[in-house]
Amino acid sequence: MPRSSSCWVAVLAALVLAAPHIAHADDAPIPVKGPNDAVPATTTPAAPDKSGYTLFDAVPDSELRPLETDRPTKSNSPYTVDAGHFQYESDIVNSTYDHYSYGRTTTSDTLVADPTLKLGLTKNTDLEVALAPFNFVRSTNRAGGVKTDGNGFGDIYTRLKVNLLGDDGGDYAVAIVPYVKAPTASRTLGNGHYEGGAYAPVSFALPGDVTGLVMTEVDVLEDAALTGTHENYQNLINFSHAIGKTENNLTGYVEFYSDVDNDAGLQPYYTADFAVAWLVSPNFQLDIGTNVGLNKAAPDIQGYVGISQRF
Repeated sequence: MPRSSSCWVAVLAALVLAAPHIAHADDAPIPVKGPNDAVPATTTPAAPDKSGYTLFDAVPDSELRPLETDRPTKSNSPYTVDAGHFQYESDIVNSTYDHYSYGRTTTSDTLVADPTLKLGLTKNTDLEVALAPFNFVRSTNRAGGVKTDGNGFGDIYTRLKVNLLGDDGGDYAVAIVPYVKAPTASRTLGNGHYEGGAYAPVSFALPGDVTGLVMTEVDVLEDAALTGTHENYQNLINFSHAIGKTENNLTGYVEFYSDVDNDAGLQPYYTADFAVAWLVSPNFQLDIGTNVGLNKAAPDIQGYVGISQRF
């Protein structure tokens, strides 16, 4: 929301109020794991009724759904954190290198401990705040050899995830996630403007215990020249499957991602993303992954190690 933050805040508030009344299909007997889960789907009894639980009356541990995260790939899960529970998901370290870049520059970007904090509000909604407190960026102009460094606190993203279908069971799961970005970063790291958008992840069961996920995102961003706004479109398709025996709790991911930015002079970019997640315990996950640029406009390589935990 580049002009004013008020309309994005209003959207988030409206969804919070409306979410408890959204119809769901979570009584199906077969829960589906999202593409960022560490174990495959299994047949279980019908899901319990969680409509009475809230932020202040938490879902009992015995009724918690399997740990669902928006890691390790770019895809986001359509599943929410159970009401009254807290979850964090973070890169331990995340590093990106791009030799091409625009303006004949080589750029390296490192994030350390950039957590997304999640709080379950109702049966099918959670509130999410993404922080990036430790950013280190270096750009080197290849023509003159001039280096420009930026570091510090990044922008803050606030999201509301509303599950529309399959939060506690079914062969499909769907969510809508509006967000707003607050410009808390320094000018060397951010553009100083509010921005916003929304995305919709859809997961589905495939033959052979494969889970598929597609996600579309539409953003309203500030122009690079800071003279107005434009639309940005992100799309991806993701496939995940258990690695080895089920008891290993390892899941592998393959993903194709595209980003089409309507700002003048910017080219679409595409990446192939690969990751592995290890569910160490029912409430604790580790992951590792890499994203490989498929065209010049994309960053050449990105690697990361991450952690997720639920309380």
